Amino acid sequence: MRLDKFLKVSRIIKRRTMAKEVAEQGRVQINGQTAKAGANVKVGDEVAIQFGQKHVTFRINRLEDSIRKEEAETMYTIVKEERIKEEGILD
Repeated sequence: MRLDKFLKVSRIIKRRTMAKEVAEQGRVQINGQTAKAGANVKVGDEVAIQFGQKHVTFRINRLEDSIRKEEAETMYTIVKEERIKEEGILD
């Protein structure tokens, strides 16, 4: 499954166009490698995203083309969530 589609279906990012923009800006990594929106993700991959002042790392548990809103969080497990200080130092 494409990275941008996974981010949208799992509701980590609400719109696919926004997921594409985040990836194009180099703010997404899959297993430590910077990833583009069209990169393929698979179960077990670890994805890290920088959202403004927050850095979130999660592991992909399952891939679905569509899923109910209430079940979207079952697609991934948060591994680490950090706030980024103004100076760029992580907590």
